[in-house]
Amino acid sequence: MPVTRHNPKTVPLSGKYTHGVELPPGQRVLYVSGQVGTDAKGKVASGIEKQCDNVWKNIGAVLKSAGMGYADIVKANVYLTDSRFIGAYRAMRDKYIHDPFPASTLVIVSGLASPDMLVEVEVIAARP
Repeated sequence: MPVTRHNPKTVPLSGKYTHGVELPPGQRVLYVSGQVGTDAKGKVASGIEKQCDNVWKNIGAVLKSAGMGYADIVKANVYLTDSRFIGAYRAMRDKYIHDPFPASTLVIVSGLASPDMLVEVEVIAARP
């Protein structure tokens, strides 16, 4: 039984996401902790584009370790430190996330765990 996505016509979409994602019984679920823009050595990249790219690469590595991929993401929570980063974040996300889109939330926050971190993304993935 596949994942069911809910986008009622009475609730408009304002981007590339799904309003609701329903998992069938028996799905494996993976909760991925918030990933930030660090490289494999733990160094935070400079600039929002590089940090976003690292975020999605890090998420991909965690998904792969569980035998999953980007297409298995059913929910994403995004934290940006500046609303001016939304366009850059979305452009980088679109390199990794494609239709059908997960449910998603984007929040502008005053800061993350370290002042040089500009973006953090946590996801939930599921597959049979």
